[in-house]
Amino acid sequence: MQQFSGVGVSAGRVVGPIRQMPGSVAEPAAGVVVPADVNVAEQGQRIKDAAKAVKAELLARAASLAGEGKEVLEATALMAADPMLVKSAIKLLSPDAPGGARTAERAIWEAGDGVAEKLKALGGYMAERVADVLDVRARIVSELRGLPAPGIPVSDTPFILAAEDLAPADTATLDPAKVIGLITSSGGPQSHTAILARALGLPAIVAAPGVDEIADGTEVYIDGAAGSITVEPGAELLAAAAAWSAQASTFSTFSGANTLADGFAVPLLANVGTGSDALKAAEAGAEGVGLLRTEFCFLDRAEEPTVDEQIAAYGAVFAAFPGKKVVVRTLDAGADKPLPFLTNADEPNPALGVRGYRTDLTSPGVLERQLQAIAAAEAAHTAEVWVMAPMISTAEEAADFASLCAAAGLKTPGVMVEVPSAALTAATVLREVSFASLGTNDLTQYAMAADRQLGPLAALNNPWQPAVLQLVKLTADGAALASSTTGLPKPVGVCGEAAADPALAVVLVGLGVTTLSMSARALAAVSAVLKTVTLDQTRHLAFTALAAPSATEARAAVRAGLPILDELGL
Repeated sequence: MQQFSGVGVSAGRVVGPIRQMPGSVAEPAAGVVVPADVNVAEQGQRIKDAAKAVKAELLARAASLAGEGKEVLEATALMAADPMLVKSAIKLLSPDAPGGARTAERAIWEAGDGVAEKLKALGGYMAERVADVLDVRARIVSELRGLPAPGIPVSDTPFILAAEDLAPADTATLDPAKVIGLITSSGGPQSHTAILARALGLPAIVAAPGVDEIADGTEVYIDGAAGSITVEPGAELLAAAAAWSAQASTFSTFSGANTLADGFAVPLLANVGTGSDALKAAEAGAEGVGLLRTEFCFLDRAEEPTVDEQIAAYGAVFAAFPGKKVVVRTLDAGADKPLPFLTNADEPNPALGVRGYRTDLTSPGVLERQLQAIAAAEAAHTAEVWVMAPMISTAEEAADFASLCAAAGLKTPGVMVEVPSAALTAATVLREVSFASLGTNDLTQYAMAADRQLGPLAALNNPWQPAVLQLVKLTADGAALASSTTGLPKPVGVCGEAAADPALAVVLVGLGVTTLSMSARALAAVSAVLKTVTLDQTRHLAFTALAAPSATEARAAVRAGLPILDELGL
C-alpha cells in the first residue's frame, strides 16, 4: 500500500476515489507581437470589464453563503478589482512598456506575478494570499478568453478532492455531500484550504507532497487527525473509516454545557468574526464567545470605520449571546493584516513590528475610539463583555490598556498572551488586568521562531512543542500568583487553534486553562473527549506531555492515554 504523509488540519477517516483538481489556466504566450494599430484604451477597458465581471461572479457566489466561506469569497472578489493589479496590467499594454506592448491576457498575467511577488515579500498571512491573487488572475484571463474558469470537478458520486492547492473561491463553495475529503501537496496549516476544511468539517490534509499526482479514480483512505493517506487501503482501514462514520453522529451536537467526568466545568466558547458567525455559534451550543476578531470591521478599507459602524458590528455579536460572556479582541492589525490607515507596509520585519496593541504608539486614537464603540455596543445589549488587547509584552503595557478600558467604561480588561515575555512574566502582567487568553498560534510561532503560515515549518510550528506547553503552564501559574481579591486564580483561556484539538484540549485543562474557545464545528468533538476524563487525569496527561522530549512524542503519549480518540476517529 502506497502511503503519503502531510499535516492533518481537520479530523476524520474516510475512504473514496480520488478526483484531481483540473489543471490551471494556460499561461498566455510571451513575446507576442502586438499590432501597432491596436487600440490600447479598448484593451485596457477589456481588462477592467473582465475584472469587474470576475468580481461580480465571486460576490454572487458569496451571497449564497454564510460565515467563513462568505468572508473568503468577498475578500477574493475585492482582489479581482484591486486597482494595483488592474493598473499594473494596463501599463503593460503600452508600446512604451519595458519589453514592448503585451496582449491583454499577457498583461494581466504579468501584473499578477508582480502583485504575488510583493505579497511573498511581506511574508506571513500576506504570503498565504499569493494563491488568491493567482486564482483571480486565472479567472480574469479566462474571462478575457471567453472561457469558464476552472473549478471543482463535477461528479455524480462522492469523492476525495486532490490538488496542489485550492483557490479560496473553489474551497468556499465545496459541496460536502460530494467532496468527502481534501488532500493537497502544498499549502500550510493556516491556508484558506485548511481554515475552510475545518469550518466545513471535512477531513483534510495539506502539505502532503505527491498527492496531486495520484491517478483519478484511485481509492484512498485519509486520516485527517494523523495526516496520513493510504492508496488502495486494506480491510483494516476500510473498517476504520466505517467505524468513524458510525461514531461521528455521537459528537455531531454539543449540549451547551461542558463538564469533565467528575463534574468540573470547563466552558467551551466560540471564535467568531461577525454577527452571522455568532448566530451560528449560538445555534451550535457555544457557551459564549472566547474571541471576537474585530479586524473584520476594519479590513479592506482605506480609512478607519466610524464609531457608529463599529457599534453596529459588535452589537450584532453581543445580541446573539444575551447574558453570556463575549470576549472582544481589540484590533489586531499589522504584520499579516496590514491596514493602509494604521500600519507601515515597509517594515523590514513586520511580525516583530508595530502590530496589535503597539499600533496605539504610532496611531493614537484608533484604539480609544474602538473601546468607546465596544462600550456603547455593550450598553445596548445584555452580553457580559470582556475586552483584551493583542501583542501585550509587559506589565506596563497591560496597565496602560487597563486604564484605557476604564476610561471608556469597560469593566473587564484582559490581555492576549502571544509573546513569550508575557507568559514568562504572567504573574506581574495579570496583576494589572482581570484575565488572559492564550493565542497559541502566535505564541507558538514566536516561541519556535517559525512563521505559522509556512508549510515547511509545520513540524516546528506545532502547539504540542514542549516549550510552548511550558509557556502555557507558566501563564496559568502566573494567574494563580496574581489572584484576585477572591483568592481564586485569574481566568486563563485559550482561543488559538490548539483549543480545537480534542487531545490537546485535555492537556490545556490539565495545565490550568479555565476556558477553551474554538470554531463552532469543533465544540461537540472537544466536549465528547473532555467528558471522559477527570481533572486529575487531565493533570496527569499534561505532566506526561511536558515531560516529553518532542512534540511528536508528547502528542503520541497523550493520545495513548486517551483511547476515546481512536474510537471517535479524532
